[in-house]
Amino acid sequence: MDTLPMPMDTMPMPLDAVAAAHGGLDDFRITAPTELATMLKRLLDANVVVNLNAPNGTAVAASLWTVDATRGAISFSADAHAPQLQALIECNEAVAVAYLDSVKVQFDVQGMMLVHNGRSSAISCGYPREIFRFQRRNAYRVRPLLRNAPTASLRHPMIPDMQLNLRVLDVSIGGCALFLPEDVPMIEPGVLLNGVELDLDVDTHITAPLRLQHVTSLHLEARGVRLGCEMVNASNDSLRALQRYIDQTQKRRRLMVLD
Repeated sequence: MDTLPMPMDTMPMPLDAVAAAHGGLDDFRITAPTELATMLKRLLDANVVVNLNAPNGTAVAASLWTVDATRGAISFSADAHAPQLQALIECNEAVAVAYLDSVKVQFDVQGMMLVHNGRSSAISCGYPREIFRFQRRNAYRVRPLLRNAPTASLRHPMIPDMQLNLRVLDVSIGGCALFLPEDVPMIEPGVLLNGVELDLDVDTHITAPLRLQHVTSLHLEARGVRLGCEMVNASNDSLRALQRYIDQTQKRRRLMVLD
């Protein structure tokens, strides 16, 4: 039974992969000052959770606190006691990811400074020059249909003689999530998995390196963990095949609901 949860994807969309699959990023990019201000005000007014993802893998949940287009600055409120906060600030840059309804909003954050005011803390940074919006169709992660039993075949990066055939939990245009059983030696985040063969269905077979971005614990009955992976340097043909697979899986799920 497919009881594993599908968490909301708070990782940044891989812009290179999206550009390759869609012929550029212009359809997703906002640069007009009035549109930038409107989008930031919506995030501010809705008090949505904004995940700040640093290049070193550190992630901190925050919320937009102030927006000042005149000074060219914004700030986020954050938990002063969050253990990852200082590591985030030291990176001096991050990618902010948030959701407005079914739209994934993403923008670069640079020049971060931590400002303390009594018990509260704020992350001050520069005003974004562009914001990307990814509609549900493009940002969507699909769970494969059960009858297809998609798998990822690879060698364990720490034990080359160990061949793994891992279940694919979900797929997006930029990567996938794999299920690592508890009886398999752990794989550490940041590792590059070379030559991974993704067999998604009878028509979709992709070979590409995957970089393990994060490991997520599942409920106890799952007896394993979720490996969140980013696809690295996939060919344009592979990205197009992946987009077709995502589209077809969504269509089949909608038909199943109608039935």
